[in-house]
Amino acid sequence: MSEETLVITDQTGRLDKVVADAFDDYTRTQVTGWINDGILTVNGAVKKAKYSVKPNDEIKFTVPEAVEIDLQPEDIPLDIVYEDDDLLVVNKPQGMVVHPALGHESGTLVNALMFHTPLSTINGVVRPGIVHRIDKDTSGLLMVAKNDKAHESLSAQLKDKKNLRQYYALVHGEFVENEGTIKAPLGRSSADRKKQAVVAGGRDAVTHFKVVKRFVGYTLLQVTLETGRTHQIRVHMAYIGHPVAGDPLYGPKKTLPGNGQYLHAATLGLTQPTTGEDMTFEAPLPDYFTAMLDQLDPYAEITD
Repeated sequence: MSEETLVITDQTGRLDKVVADAFDDYTRTQVTGWINDGILTVNGAVKKAKYSVKPNDEIKFTVPEAVEIDLQPEDIPLDIVYEDDDLLVVNKPQGMVVHPALGHESGTLVNALMFHTPLSTINGVVRPGIVHRIDKDTSGLLMVAKNDKAHESLSAQLKDKKNLRQYYALVHGEFVENEGTIKAPLGRSSADRKKQAVVAGGRDAVTHFKVVKRFVGYTLLQVTLETGRTHQIRVHMAYIGHPVAGDPLYGPKKTLPGNGQYLHAATLGLTQPTTGEDMTFEAPLPDYFTAMLDQLDPYAEITD
């Protein structure tokens, strides 16, 4: 079990919604259940889900143990870009789920990693070794911890924004500018609980982008994350009117064919936990991505 504490500053609204919006990992349905079970309190007292949250309220709750999944190692091929005694850097293919969950108990990256090597235990039995995630239909680089000391170091690097995380994103529309920065807070969408959205009072989110190549109706961007919120690139690009091509959740229905969004985690920088060495890794665009670029009608490449 883990205990969470949330001190309200300027958020207002229903208790269940405020708490769900504040934590990416918890749904409103889960929060409502905890409120009904009396394990979530406001200033030490049990409140109803419709309670109106006020500034300076202190909300506490203990997350119940999740139903355990029978997690089994599986002999699934891995594209390992780097490995030492502390960590691995893996190039995840599009279509692979990172860790098991209900409906995805097998065939995940974690199942494959467990077959290959011992992993850190900080994230429990369902997410061993997983320091950060990328979406199922996003391809590219992930760092994985093989022991708890390495996990703590890599997690701290993420929290302190010391990692380099660059993506290639093929997006709808043609950019006039060559580069820019999107600063827009993110939280759960009030209209669709499966989606994230730009919301007032959400978590700070910053995305930098630079045009790599222009096509008729599309643009290839290099995108650098300053923060790492759930679906950050996909939401920010849709927010500025340039959703990621192929994105089934945030993009238009009429988009490029394929098996999901054209988004690839191409560059990952980290500090080796034991030696302190700064390391940078790269993964080329996968074949499905380059094949689509070859089909588009180009304008001109940025050369500055």
